Amino acid sequence: MPTSAPRTQRILYVSDLGRGSTSTYRFEALRRLGQQLHPFNVFPYAPKSRAVSWLRVRYPSGPLVARINRDLIKAVQTIRPDVIWFDKPIFFTPATMRSIQEAGAKIVFYLQDAPFGTRNDGCWLQFLKVFRMADLHCLVRKADVARYSAWGLPWIDTMFSFEPAIHFPPPRSFGDADRDRALSYIGFPYERRPAFLLSLARDHRLPVSINGSRWQRVLTREQQRHFTLGGFLSADEYRSGIWQSKINLSFVTENNEDDIAHKAVEIAACAGFLLAVRTPGHQETFEEDREAVFFSSVEECADKARFYLDRPDLRDAIAARGRERAVRSGYDNDTQLARILNRLDGKSD
Repeated sequence: MPTSAPRTQRILYVSDLGRGSTSTYRFEALRRLGQQLHPFNVFPYAPKSRAVSWLRVRYPSGPLVARINRDLIKAVQTIRPDVIWFDKPIFFTPATMRSIQEAGAKIVFYLQDAPFGTRNDGCWLQFLKVFRMADLHCLVRKADVARYSAWGLPWIDTMFSFEPAIHFPPPRSFGDADRDRALSYIGFPYERRPAFLLSLARDHRLPVSINGSRWQRVLTREQQRHFTLGGFLSADEYRSGIWQSKINLSFVTENNEDDIAHKAVEIAACAGFLLAVRTPGHQETFEEDREAVFFSSVEECADKARFYLDRPDLRDAIAARGRERAVRSGYDNDTQLARILNRLDGKSD
């Protein structure tokens, strides 16, 4: 998917820039694209008190967000950026957005979470006051494309993309003997995933490994004994977890109206064998049974897992084609962010 190089601009990047976060990956991609980047990290503004932090996320107004808004306006006045790139802007007020507009900078809103889905994260109070003030919205869901089109707001359709500096294939010497995880899920226990995975492990007697936060909270002690449980994985450890898995499971978050799973793209980019829930989005992103394998029920998932567990050559061939598709089709951060910057300049794909 060839994309022309965007022109260099001065970009003030506003986000949580913690290690291993996808927003940090996008920051680095913009740097690779030759942009003049200035970070504005929102993380240091988080209150140390958990109670105050909870209150600030759900009611981001008044003194709870005054300092971060004041400091951002100062940064705009000092740096004089061409673009303010907001990655999940939930703390910034209409007055701050007006100050940015008066400074002549363009405003980009990039969201991976879903303010208009049914999950009700409870953090969107300020966002809902300012989202109509952006010059470009980067949308990863078809449901949002329909909404923003109806509202007459400027948007570009992008996707959950992979980070090429992190998500890449294992060495050629890496083989099935190095994979000590049979059926693997890395992620959170959202929606029906605990029951689904429990059925695979307990009812279908498949060896299932799980890594992620909160699983000990949602599974009873009796249920936990059916799994190999591990902690949260990110960055290099996350990639290694994919490499070491014979089969990588992936789901979509229905309450977020997701079309595809971010992990599905990352798994394919790592040349991992992908067994994902069948959705129209996944079927558009990867060719079924050639670049990835899909399921629509726990029974179909179990049957396909058994079939492929004993066929490493088939798994490796499908995984290699999935990786090639992800690269060829431009599912990487650099390609997707170049498209966004070009659209901001009025260019079409």
